[in-house]
Amino acid sequence: MVIGTSLLALLAARAASRPAVAGGLARLLPGNWRGLVLPLALLVLLEVLVRLGWIPAHQLPAPSQIGQTLWWLAAGGELWGHIGVSLARVTAGFVIGAALAVLIGAWVGLSRRAESYLEPTFQALRAIPSLAWVPLLLLWLGIDETPKVVLIALGAFFPVYLALLAGIRNVDRKLVEVGRLHRLSAVELTRRILLPAALPSLFTGLRGALSLSWMFLVAAELIAATRGLGYLLSDGRETSRPDLVIAAILLLAVLGKLSDGLLKSIEARALHWRDSFAGGEG
Repeated sequence: MVIGTSLLALLAARAASRPAVAGGLARLLPGNWRGLVLPLALLVLLEVLVRLGWIPAHQLPAPSQIGQTLWWLAAGGELWGHIGVSLARVTAGFVIGAALAVLIGAWVGLSRRAESYLEPTFQALRAIPSLAWVPLLLLWLGIDETPKVVLIALGAFFPVYLALLAGIRNVDRKLVEVGRLHRLSAVELTRRILLPAALPSLFTGLRGALSLSWMFLVAAELIAATRGLGYLLSDGRETSRPDLVIAAILLLAVLGKLSDGLLKSIEARALHWRDSFAGGEG
């Protein structure tokens, strides 16, 4: 009787553990693979349509031809040079723009007077298209790396600034009052209460700024550039090579996704204390 009871208990324990194990595997495997289903299906569909002649190859090359173009660029070493230059420009512009946005956004968020002076000008500057800055930056800063980094920094500044400002202004007033009761200085109040509470909004702004940095990179490299992924786009257009244009677009998409994934992992670690809704399985 004791053996039978022990056996039933063991089977019940195993049955109870199986859903947890299955759930863990479901979280590890399908979540990673589901995002690849649509891109792979589109690649296979395009390959078939181009090979059957339903899509002209001179307008939209087959994915296999684009892969061959990427292979030739990588084998010759040219590809890594373009990627390295673009990565350096995006990193420098993003860091500069985001850092300035955090400093100015925190200042404006803390001071109504600063907001009244700066906010109208910033809103007007935010409405200027990226390409409109290019001629002015070329006239002021020449055609070297400086105008490209400045243009990317402009693109990264406003999403971070707006997100941080909104995050600070949405902090619970009671938290601020508690900090003032403990006689925290403005710097301590910002560091210990306002910025931690505004971190979710800040990371949202950072991810938006990173995507805009890649967009502004293309605007910067399409004009007055001899290296970079934007230059590959321009070179493919001028030489009538759609495979080169699409290859550059795919590289921008992959690099943008990888950089966003890196920032998302940093966000998950920085905000691990949140008990937020992660979405259902449906």
